[in-house]
Amino acid sequence: MTPALRLDRLRGVASRAGVDAIAIIPGSTFLYVTGAQFHLMERPTVLIVPVEGRPAIVLPDLEFQSWQALGIDAEICRWKDEEGFAGAFAAAARAVSAQRLGVEGFAMRYAEFSALETAFPAATFANVQQHTNAMRAIKEADELGRLREAVHYAEAAFNQTLAQVRVGMTELEVQRRMMQAFLEQPVVGPIGAPLVLAGPNSALPHGHSGDYAIQPGDALLFDFGVTHHGYSSDITRTVFVGGVADEDRALYDVVLAANALGRDTARPGLTAHALDDAVRGHLEASPYADFVVHKTGHGLGLDVHEAPQIMRGNHTPLAPGHYFTIEPGLYRPGRVGVRIEDDVLITDKGCESFSTLPRELLVVG
Repeated sequence: MTPALRLDRLRGVASRAGVDAIAIIPGSTFLYVTGAQFHLMERPTVLIVPVEGRPAIVLPDLEFQSWQALGIDAEICRWKDEEGFAGAFAAAARAVSAQRLGVEGFAMRYAEFSALETAFPAATFANVQQHTNAMRAIKEADELGRLREAVHYAEAAFNQTLAQVRVGMTELEVQRRMMQAFLEQPVVGPIGAPLVLAGPNSALPHGHSGDYAIQPGDALLFDFGVTHHGYSSDITRTVFVGGVADEDRALYDVVLAANALGRDTARPGLTAHALDDAVRGHLEASPYADFVVHKTGHGLGLDVHEAPQIMRGNHTPLAPGHYFTIEPGLYRPGRVGVRIEDDVLITDKGCESFSTLPRELLVVG
């Protein structure tokens, strides 16, 4: 979809949200609408899109050529470091008439928000994050192609790394090898550090890789992904190194069954609430109910966490084009954590998993 069509889509979002215009800064929605990534830094860049009329862009002078290359019809309000940006915001306010201005509450920074308040002194402001999230939730064919590639490259790096894992290696050693494997993939985007947690650290859902050395029988949890042309993968696999205790195998089998249940259950028309209830309900009905600490999943795309949230209380019906994770987990404090995470797409007929790595318990090293 072209930037012009996506600008029209954002205008529709503004109209439904009851605002005269929406102001966005560089980030996921900015990339979605313009097709370009601009730096989020000390120099404010703000695109203001009205329901009717031309947009206005507040733009640092050094980004002028990059904006021009996009070919987007907008009033360009340039500013230079030595003169400051207040005048550019005032020019944008003259170009776009707005009594009610929408911003993304989880993205807009105070610096830009304060400048908008000054430039639009008579305007009221509204958080339209829920509406822009919904705009991006249904993925188009070109987006799905990039998401599929992001999964492929991440899985290739995982397989390369897993073959090198041995008892005695530290979490950081494994993490560095995986980052090197990422760099060997033809990824167009930033490479972030994967999460590698071993033994008792695997029971920390959002722990930090450190100097813990892998012991025989340890769980080794990998939470990883790459960003490709702005679109991210997010996959988790838990393996065991050198062997596995019967009690850990039993816990793993419950998570494995919950993951399969989620992929088999997900379909158009089912609510996110119902899917989470089924998956978490399976975990809660097991002997390990005390080790359930998070929801089933989250939307995935230009943000690693976006709509739809697969959780109880979210009664949004799933629809073809919704793309999200299914990642049940159980975490026994001080001993072991198991999470199996797949990236899936709702299709006309049900659910397709873009992630293809084996899910059955694997012992390595």
